[in-house]
Amino acid sequence: MVEILALIPARGGSKGLPRKNIKSLDGYPLIGYSIAAALNAKLVNRTVVTTDDPEIGDLAKELGAEVPFLRPAEFALDDTRDLPVFQHALKWFSEQEDYYPDIVVQLRPTSPFRPPELIDEAIQILLNNTGATSVRGVVPSKQNPFKMWTIEPDGNMVPLLETEFEEPFNMPRQELPPTFWQTGHVDVIKAETIINGSMSGLEVYAYQIDPHFSVDLDNLLDWQRAEMRLKSIGSQIVLPPPQKNVFPDVVSLVVLDFDGVLTDDRVYVNQHGEETVAAHRGDGMGIAQLKKAGIEVVILSKEKNPVVKARADKLRIPAYQGIDEKGKELQSLMADKGVSAEQVVYLGNDINDLPCFPLVGLAAAVADAHPKVIERAQLVLNKNGGHGAVRELCDLLLENIKEIE
Repeated sequence: MVEILALIPARGGSKGLPRKNIKSLDGYPLIGYSIAAALNAKLVNRTVVTTDDPEIGDLAKELGAEVPFLRPAEFALDDTRDLPVFQHALKWFSEQEDYYPDIVVQLRPTSPFRPPELIDEAIQILLNNTGATSVRGVVPSKQNPFKMWTIEPDGNMVPLLETEFEEPFNMPRQELPPTFWQTGHVDVIKAETIINGSMSGLEVYAYQIDPHFSVDLDNLLDWQRAEMRLKSIGSQIVLPPPQKNVFPDVVSLVVLDFDGVLTDDRVYVNQHGEETVAAHRGDGMGIAQLKKAGIEVVILSKEKNPVVKARADKLRIPAYQGIDEKGKELQSLMADKGVSAEQVVYLGNDINDLPCFPLVGLAAAVADAHPKVIERAQLVLNKNGGHGAVRELCDLLLENIKEIE
């Protein structure tokens, strides 16, 4: 029997999208898509996440993956390549478990959209071709490398490829050979190839993927495009199980930070020194719906600014301004209103919101919150502050209320 290990690399650090491996994509943590695809594959024997981050490890276990070790920090740097990560995992398994897989399947979390048959079909290609050292998922390349250049220090351009074609950069695209771009959907590799120092080997076979499933999540724009794409392909891919319900059974009070939550955290100053901010109209509708459902909403802000009061008055909710110690103020507020901590939801975006997080039943963060806030939040929204994040939270709370009823 061929032993096949699915290995999902998911380090804690990320510059483009902080904490992206556990960031919610349409209600599911990103890493959950890869775990679910691996667990769904009929030919995969074990699904393991290799991470340096305990929080990612705990979430991966909840989603059904094994996390038998935490990856050493030296294998989780910004410039760490795949090979040492996978060699470390194979060495650990051989030394600690006497376990020796024949084939390793790499599933990168940043390419989350996989049809149910994708992994098994890619594995079968390797099994059917005895000389193959690996199989790599590819899509047709958007740009043809026959039309690409490098630029020398003096500014002279040199064709990227040396070919038998005369001036391929001037040829119609249809007359050039088709080229392909590797994706992160699936790499199927013989374990001996990795042990011998390569993530591909000398005989690499292709598994061609429908470009409709191709996304690569490196920045917020990529994320927004993926959310849109998911609306059309959600029924065609393997989805993870929904996250466990993080919402309190009863919500009586929602507390909102102002800057970076009800606004986009920017401020506009005119020639008279007067400040204005940008807000999202949908937030007001969401708050009105919460109030209609009997849930009180208040603003708790460090800033003492007329614009905070003006927006609060427009929304018809109280605003507490100039608060340097939000944790203490929140405790006093809950005591005055006679609301238990379990019934309170707090939405923040920056580190001065962190003292409030342990005091409430649900601590939430906007999508573009500070990395430390995202790390501590129980719920990370998909929308940015000032761009409908409050409305998103209101809708989620109202949906949860309906489910409870």
